[in-house]
Amino acid sequence: MSDTTDLAQLRKSYEKAELSEDASHADPLAQFGQWLDEAIAAQVPEPNAMTLATVGSDLRPSTRIVLIKGYDANGIVWYTNYDSRKGRELAGNPFAALQFHWVELERVVRIEGRVEKVSAEESDAYFASRPLDSRIGAWASPQSQVISGRSVLVANAAKYGAQFLLKPPRPPHWGGYRLVPTEWQFWQGRKSRLHDRLRYTTDGDGWLRERLAP
Repeated sequence: MSDTTDLAQLRKSYEKAELSEDASHADPLAQFGQWLDEAIAAQVPEPNAMTLATVGSDLRPSTRIVLIKGYDANGIVWYTNYDSRKGRELAGNPFAALQFHWVELERVVRIEGRVEKVSAEESDAYFASRPLDSRIGAWASPQSQVISGRSVLVANAAKYGAQFLLKPPRPPHWGGYRLVPTEWQFWQGRKSRLHDRLRYTTDGDGWLRERLAP
């Protein structure tokens, strides 16, 4: 650690907004949509970036950043390599958690639930919409595997680029996941560390909204 930096003394007063039961939506999806729209409008860096947490068979959690590509009443969608570490962990334990952190707005959204693969048709449609280099990259990268160097990726990209030209098909090991929420939490930073924190839980028929101590 730098001699000029005292991490214990780094502090910030959160005073930009509030989150009350009266002003929040009864449906967490509507609340999420509002906050996501506001993050996009505020031009925060990568408002679509979210942390994905999974747990492997060894019961050790792991996290990584993925990008939300859609959401509706059915859940939150992202796309990735099914053979990656997260893919293998989800195959063994289909429960996960997501987190959005919009620092500039002093907001956090946490989502927990069960994960399922989206349909092949949905994955095909999204894959076809990606830039060509991203589609080639899905073939070129053996995600989460040890490789000898970057040259492996460059060689693979050249190989598949020559093989598929302008029309690479979706790899069988690549596609979408959907997290079906069973719990949402919305956190709004407030002064004196007395933050606003609302939790939504469901029994399958509706949502119960409760305030949690921060």
